[in-house]
Amino acid sequence: MKILNLIERPDCLKKICTWHHNEWGYLNPGRTLEARLERMQEHFEGKTIPATYVAEIDGQIVGSASIIVSDMPERPELTPWLASVFVDPQTRRQNVGRTVVQKVMQHAREAGIKTLYLYTPDREHFYKHMGWETIEKLVYHDADVTLMKIDF
Repeated sequence: MKILNLIERPDCLKKICTWHHNEWGYLNPGRTLEARLERMQEHFEGKTIPATYVAEIDGQIVGSASIIVSDMPERPELTPWLASVFVDPQTRRQNVGRTVVQKVMQHAREAGIKTLYLYTPDREHFYKHMGWETIEKLVYHDADVTLMKIDF
């Protein structure tokens, strides 16, 4: 498995945006796939934030994770965020998610970031095993989510 910056695999942008849109569109009501694709263009600028990493196995993109400024506009004081962690269902349970999340965490540490945030509707256990701690449980866009952080 290789973990690559999205800049190295621009051909997979539509694939990962489609994954994200299908999986979490309900958390971003009103955002179209086209808007998601347009917003992701900033990830090709080579900035520290935002940045996206993709997991590749045998030339196929099988997962992704991003670091972004904000993933919950209602909490502007919390920044930056781990977001868009997704693994192709056919490749789950092969450490793809863990590996791509660890790459984003490494990216954050190397950039001097002291705390990283995330929210998850259903993967609290997954993140706790990597050292993330729960801040609170809340309702976000009519979904029960867990707000978490990790300090470096």
